[in-house]
Amino acid sequence: MEYVDIHSISELHSFYGYEKPAHPLITIIDWAKVDRSKRKQGDIFYRLNMYSVSCKKFKGVFRYGRSTYDFSEGSLIFTAPFQPVQPDPIIEIREGWAMYIHPDFLNASKKGSALTGFSFFGYDTNEALHISDAEKIILEECLQNIKREIVQNLDNHTYNLMLTNLELFFGYCTRFYDRQFLTRVKVNNDAVENFERLLNDYFAQETLIETGLPDVKYFASRLHLSANYLSDLLNKYTGKTTQEHIHLKVIEKAKSLLWSSEMAISEIAYNLGFEHPSHFTKLFKSKTGKSPKEFRHPN
Repeated sequence: MEYVDIHSISELHSFYGYEKPAHPLITIIDWAKVDRSKRKQGDIFYRLNMYSVSCKKFKGVFRYGRSTYDFSEGSLIFTAPFQPVQPDPIIEIREGWAMYIHPDFLNASKKGSALTGFSFFGYDTNEALHISDAEKIILEECLQNIKREIVQNLDNHTYNLMLTNLELFFGYCTRFYDRQFLTRVKVNNDAVENFERLLNDYFAQETLIETGLPDVKYFASRLHLSANYLSDLLNKYTGKTTQEHIHLKVIEKAKSLLWSSEMAISEIAYNLGFEHPSHFTKLFKSKTGKSPKEFRHPN
């Protein structure tokens, strides 16, 4: 297995056999114009130091990490910097586009840096955004506005206008993901129910001294979802993120132990998987408004 790192927009254009970039930190690629004749063969993963959004229609398979994904028309994949990507060597791209944004472009301002916080950049590829024809038109209109700013002469307004259009583009993507969460009711309900079962089973252990407190990745991996997608899904259906569900279960079990046992508070903390009792006390007070001692002895 070999990894090839691409650090800049100019390197990316050279790799794709594409014309010289009009802007050093952001570009929009037309997949029909990409040259694949000189691409290396073998078990190779590519890692790009860029945020990307891809929309393709082709025959073939892309592998991201250890997962494979078949693109269909109207499916968007979001990737964060240095996420491994492996294209199939016999891939046949029919049409599509991709937007690549170097982190330096976004991190040059507070407004730009905020755009890196969209959770879908942490989704797995099987959690792609599937858009309708009408939604596709809306996103492509935003892209055209960005492209116009990329190719024309830079002035004092260029950067801010590009950020404004990027914010609009990602805002629409957020809206369309919300729609997707709501329309895939059966699949999402199953995921929520399976999460609740896993959560209950984990905290049914007598003690968590050996296993420790579970984290979001623990549940996401068992549900074959990314941590970001699971939290967003739970938030849409329950109003709480994965971490909030974990904390509520911890507090629920802590209350039971405080009421029904004579264990010292430090012992309860260790039994709940906390390495330091002070961390348990801080979390308990933040969720209940009382310290464990005050909760146990209210008067």
